[in-house]
Amino acid sequence: MKKLAVINLITLIIVIGMNALANYLPLNNNTTGELSEQVNVLFTPGGYVFSIWSVIYSLLAIWAVRAVFTKHRGDREAVRAIGLLFVLSSVWNTAWLFAFHYEWFAVSMIPMGALFITLIMIYAAIRRAGKVSVWTKLPFSIYMGWISVAFIVNIGILFNSIGLEDGFLLSNVAWTVVIIAAGALIAAGVMQFLRDAVYPAVFVWAYLGIFVERADAYPAIAWTALAGALFITAAIGVFLMKKRRILEMNG
Repeated sequence: MKKLAVINLITLIIVIGMNALANYLPLNNNTTGELSEQVNVLFTPGGYVFSIWSVIYSLLAIWAVRAVFTKHRGDREAVRAIGLLFVLSSVWNTAWLFAFHYEWFAVSMIPMGALFITLIMIYAAIRRAGKVSVWTKLPFSIYMGWISVAFIVNIGILFNSIGLEDGFLLSNVAWTVVIIAAGALIAAGVMQFLRDAVYPAVFVWAYLGIFVERADAYPAIAWTALAGALFITAAIGVFLMKKRRILEMNG
């Protein structure tokens, strides 16, 4: 178990370093933020929203370091259950970074999709491990939530890059409204299925960022995003109240 934990820690350090260098150099003379602004996907939230990566990597760092030294039985079992999946997720993360920075948007969908699937597998492995600490579950709940949002953004980037920015049957604005509404329903549904209130909270963060970013030029998108954020927040509130009631009944 300790060997796997050390491998995960080294892998995380490499991934963080690669992401930092990609934006510091920058890779192919493009930062991730600059490319996102250039393609102008209407679902893309304000730039500050992407600071969530700092939260994700910080939490992953805490998880990776703790995993090397922890005596917590559930956390140790989670490392075994995850195996080399975290290493694989890091490979996909880096592959997406290169494809995106070199503007191979169609190609970038492959590692992005693979990363999303791998995170689902990691999440499932953690659930199989039994009772784990918050430091094991929380990083991957947020990570999976953000990649869910990023996957939608990347689909929009791909469509824009091949000239389908006006969409099919509906306008770009109309499609964005539909996607925001669908995303809110999916986030609430996944919360109920996984019994995890953190995953949909990431959508709230992203939707508030969309509201701020699009309020002036695209009010329909902005207000739909705000409504979606409020809907998800209400769903989280109801979920937590029901969970508390069940705990009180069983306590």
